[in-house]
Amino acid sequence: MEPLKLAAFDADDLAVLSAHLQDAVVRVADLTYLPGQRRFALVGRRFDWEAGEREARRRLTGCHFERVLSVKTRGIDRSHPEAILNLLAITFEPGEPPSGAAILHFAGGACIRLNVECIEALMKDMGPIWAARQRPAHDVERA
Repeated sequence: MEPLKLAAFDADDLAVLSAHLQDAVVRVADLTYLPGQRRFALVGRRFDWEAGEREARRRLTGCHFERVLSVKTRGIDRSHPEAILNLLAITFEPGEPPSGAAILHFAGGACIRLNVECIEALMKDMGPIWAARQRPAHDVERA
C-alpha cells in the first residue's frame, strides 16, 4: 500500500480523515499547538485500515490543522508526556461559516477542541510500517 496523503477542507473531507485516523495512538508529547503559526499538529501511530483483514499493522502518521484560533483540552494531563491517547474520531461543529471547531475525541472522554477559522487539515503517512499486536475492536450497541 502506498502512503496516504489526505487533505480536508470541509466537514465531509474531515470525516474521511477521521476514518483513517480512527484508533491511532498518540503520545501526549506528540501534540503541539503553535499559536504564532496558528497550527495544531500531532504525530500518531495509526492503524492501517486499508490493509484489510489480511494483516494488522500500524503506520507513523502526521496530521496538522491550519488557521487554528485557539485550543482547549479536557482530560489530557500535559505533565505526563509519555501518556498514550487513543484517537476515536474527529468531528466538526460549525460556527459562523466557514469557522467552527474541529474536535478530536479520545478514549476515556479526553478531547481537544480546535477553534478554527475554517477547515484546513492535512494527514500524511511519514514512514515506517510495522505489525500491530492486535486489531482494534469496539463494543457496538445493538438496537
